Amino acid sequence: MAAPFSLPTTHRALVLDKIGEPLRVETRPTPQVSPGTAVAKILVAGLLSYSREIYNGTRKYNLPTPCVPGNAAIGRIVAVGADATRFNPGDLVLIDIFIRGRDNPSIGALSGVHDGHTEASKRMMHSEWRDSTYAEYAKMPLENCFPLNEKRLLGDPSDGGLGYTVEDLLYMLPQIVPFGGLRAIGLDVCDRVIISPATGAFGSAAVQVALSMGSSVIAMGRNKETLEAVRGFFASQFGEDRIQAVPITNDVQQEVESLAKFGPADVFFDISPPQAAGSTHVKSAILSLRHSGRVCLMGGQREDVGIPLVNVMRNDLTIKGKWMYERGDVARVIQMVESGVLKLGKDAGSRTVGRFPLENWKEAFDLAAEHAGPGERVVFTP
Repeated sequence: MAAPFSLPTTHRALVLDKIGEPLRVETRPTPQVSPGTAVAKILVAGLLSYSREIYNGTRKYNLPTPCVPGNAAIGRIVAVGADATRFNPGDLVLIDIFIRGRDNPSIGALSGVHDGHTEASKRMMHSEWRDSTYAEYAKMPLENCFPLNEKRLLGDPSDGGLGYTVEDLLYMLPQIVPFGGLRAIGLDVCDRVIISPATGAFGSAAVQVALSMGSSVIAMGRNKETLEAVRGFFASQFGEDRIQAVPITNDVQQEVESLAKFGPADVFFDISPPQAAGSTHVKSAILSLRHSGRVCLMGGQREDVGIPLVNVMRNDLTIKGKWMYERGDVARVIQMVESGVLKLGKDAGSRTVGRFPLENWKEAFDLAAEHAGPGERVVFTP
């Protein structure tokens, strides 16, 4: 393979020796391609607002150790396995960390974040895929690399481009997650969807995605100031009649009465964090659905929630759980972005609040924890 796309002998990677212990940067052999894989140079990798909690053990996520942690990234292909038919060195790609079993796609895990929920997923992640994207180079399955139209996405608007930065492209991750849930529940044009909570990174992205899919939105949230900011931002783009806001008050009757002002909803989409345990909004939203309404539960609450079963039965409601998304959903979001239907950057309220080298991992995790709001991101630039 000719320069400038040749692989160096060694590279730098952020290593987690054991959950709860400090991370460290290590010089190690650069990963080599094998059939079914690609090696990419990491240009920018995202952080979750709760990355610190994952690696210090607070979140109780399982990971193989030692490992290279990671998250979704934008990279440039450097080498591909001999069986590759699509990619060439130099191609710009979105690297998806949701790895599925090739012989059983129902098995999944999150590279560098969580080794899944089954023995099969753990076997997969503790062997071939233990290392993720917080490194100068990463090896990933070919099917987890999604080609990006670099000229369209990064090009100058005067030349038909959208003028995004490489960092802007990372915002597709919080868009892809709710898109997977909304697609799974059959969100349709002109549906009215309750989204809760709509004040975090994934919830606010869900608002934008649903509006871009042609639906109207009732956004719920506990922080009234942030909730109104989300409503106002997207109302300025999609129209005041397309998005409404209802605060979460922990009073079911009050919430139901507030939701009723906008008429029965078709869909309820929940993406609650663990901290939302005990919140009333799930019950309130379900009680506000029309006959044959649909519910998608993507939240991370650890405790059981109250479901009004009589209402579910009498109104023929459908309740569906969804973890992450399907592979085709990633491609669809990329298509929506490249077509201009789904915005990134300032038009999505998305911004980078901090960028760090691998050595400054602690500062990066701390800043990410402080900026969990709509559109905010912290990145590694290996």
